[in-house]
Amino acid sequence: MVSKRVGFISFRFAGTDGVSLETIKWATVLDQIGFECFFMAGELDTAPERSFIEEKLHFQHPEIKELFEESFNSTVRPRLLTKKIQDMRLFLKSKVYEFIKTFDINLLVAENALTIPLNIPLALALTEVISETGMPVIAHHHDFFWERKRFLRNCIWDYINMALPPHLSNIEHVAINTSGQNQLALRTGISSTLIPNVMNFELGPPLPDDYISNVRGDLGIADDELFVLQPTRVVQRKGIEHAVELVARINKKAVLVISHASGDEGYEYQARVREYADLMNIRAIFVDDIIKESRGETEDKRRVYVLEDIYPHADLITYPSLIEGFGNAFLESIWFRKPILINNYSIYATDIKPKGFRLIEMDNFISSRTIEFTEKVISDKELAKEMADINYALGLRYYSYSVLRNQLKAVLTRHLGDLRLESDI
Repeated sequence: MVSKRVGFISFRFAGTDGVSLETIKWATVLDQIGFECFFMAGELDTAPERSFIEEKLHFQHPEIKELFEESFNSTVRPRLLTKKIQDMRLFLKSKVYEFIKTFDINLLVAENALTIPLNIPLALALTEVISETGMPVIAHHHDFFWERKRFLRNCIWDYINMALPPHLSNIEHVAINTSGQNQLALRTGISSTLIPNVMNFELGPPLPDDYISNVRGDLGIADDELFVLQPTRVVQRKGIEHAVELVARINKKAVLVISHASGDEGYEYQARVREYADLMNIRAIFVDDIIKESRGETEDKRRVYVLEDIYPHADLITYPSLIEGFGNAFLESIWFRKPILINNYSIYATDIKPKGFRLIEMDNFISSRTIEFTEKVISDKELAKEMADINYALGLRYYSYSVLRNQLKAVLTRHLGDLRLESDI
């Protein structure tokens, strides 16, 4: 039988960003069907015995960040920049080969590393390794460069055309939405498989335990306040002003809880949200200091939660995003059977909405109709439960681990032939 050792490569596999979360789901399913998974990145919170850390894979590494800023700051590339990129390419290429040799990898999965130009030398290095080895590769595409305005003015178009993504016969391309799939084909001639993001709907969310019994108190939410949760980072494309407006306009004492900080995209927008909340005279709580990747305790002895601890206590989830590659917070919300306000962003409109989900919708602004329906849902518990049950059933049908398992089996069979997958024996 063929050795079944999979090597995942990306900038980081740590925290709660979409790429890291989906990678762990893929690894879980691959493990269930008999594969061993290993991880290479600049930041890892995976098991040490399966991890290969090279800090220069991370887009936040000072040298990589400098190359990025120079590449997207002009339209003519200095010779020195070319040399620095090529030198880094050679270094990272040697590290990729070392990763493959160390863990005897026979299938690579590039998680966004061949999709978005945050680490150009890594994309070039991976492309060359793939060309030189001929080994089977899955390129899992989450965010294409053409979807972000900041990538369109640059001096590295030749590198982008070569490696982001590369057009090679031993790569199976996977897109997470139909828009990305269509644009990939139109722009590059590359066909791809559609595998959306998933949740473990077969198992369901973890049962509440004693640890989370005082979540509302620790967040400073009174018993008579409606708990509205915005379970995202504070970045502009999340449209958090709409969540602020909703809380201000509903006829209910409510508090907006924003779970995560801005991260690597700066804090100007977070300041804007705070100011807007003050203008709208609502209480907005930023709780990123006590919501982390794992449970624990702060220096001043406050309890630290994970996001999964918070969902069960929320009365309403807001997800008014303007742009999303798919929408992990949407899946999490229906997994926890919560009512959701959702903006009609393009991927939701084309890929998700037609499946029949029952949500509180808005079209880029909060209308009186949106307010009326929100108030109806939060006051009518039977209606909220009916909507949640329908949504969960649809999640199980379209976005479950079994769906991912079947799609991965098809991709792997095309790549590696009949592996006599252990789950089928």
